[in-house]
Amino acid sequence: MAREEPAFKIKIANLSLFVLYVNTTDMDQLKKQLDMRFNKTQDFFSNTPVALDLSAIANFNISPDFTGLMSFMLDHGMRATGVVGGSTEQREAAVQSGLGLFPDTILRPALKSASIPTTTPGITLNAEDNQPELPGLAIETGAGEPNNSRTLDSDTQLQNPVSPVLPTFRPTMIINKPVRTGQRIYAEGANLVVLGVVNAGAELIADGDIHIYAPLRGRAIAGAQGNESARIFMHSLEAELISIAGCFKVFENGIPENLRGKPVQVHLDCSDLIIQPLLS
Repeated sequence: MAREEPAFKIKIANLSLFVLYVNTTDMDQLKKQLDMRFNKTQDFFSNTPVALDLSAIANFNISPDFTGLMSFMLDHGMRATGVVGGSTEQREAAVQSGLGLFPDTILRPALKSASIPTTTPGITLNAEDNQPELPGLAIETGAGEPNNSRTLDSDTQLQNPVSPVLPTFRPTMIINKPVRTGQRIYAEGANLVVLGVVNAGAELIADGDIHIYAPLRGRAIAGAQGNESARIFMHSLEAELISIAGCFKVFENGIPENLRGKPVQVHLDCSDLIIQPLLS
C-alpha cells in the first residue's frame, strides 16, 4: 500500500510585513490623515497584509473601532492581519474583531554606517524634500504626531532600531531571470543580485545590498532589517520606489531627467538618501 503524502506542513516563516503605527484613538483623525497620505500613493497597496502597532495608545482607556478601521483599510488595499502591543483590553477587542495577536515587540536590528561623502552630482533626499513617507517593512504613518522613531518630517521617516544585534548573513542570492509583476523576492540575511528586468509591480527585498543588472521598474528595498550601510545598484533607474533601512523615495512625479534610465547607485549618508549616477 502506497504511503499517503502529508496534506500539509506547518513551519515558521520570516515574512516581510507592513506595520501601521496607530498613534491616536481618534479614528476620524487617523482616517483623515491616512486618506491624505494614500492620495499621494494610490494603488500602492493591493490586498496587502498589514499589522497594527498599538504601542503608542496602550495607556489609553479606550479601544479603537477595529471593525471600522479594517473596513477603511480594505478600501485602500490593505488587509489588517493582527495587532502588536496595546493594552489587554485593546488586544481582546482586536481578537473579537477577527484580528490575530503578534508579539509585543518587533525588533529591527541595524548597522551604523559611516558618513559617505557625495562627490558625484545626484540627488540628496532629506527633511526638506517633499517626498511622501511610505511603508516598507514598517509603515510609519504618525502623520505629525510624536512617536519613538527618528522622524525627519511628515513625508520622510526612518525606522528606529530597537537592538544593535546584527543579522546573520548568508550567501548572495542570484536571480537570473526577469522578476514578474506582483512577484516579491526576499534575500533574507543576504545580498541580492538580479540579472533580468524587474517589472513594474514587482518587489525586491534584501537585508544587504541589491544589484540589478537590468532596468528596475518595480520596487527595491535594501537593508530591510535596518542595515544603514546597504546600497542599491541598478543598470537603469525606472523605479516605483527605492528604500534603504526604512528611508524611502517614491517617484510619483517621475524620475529626474539626469537620472532616468541611467545606471545609478543609492545609499544613505547619515539621514539622507543619496541617488547618484554610476558614470559621470
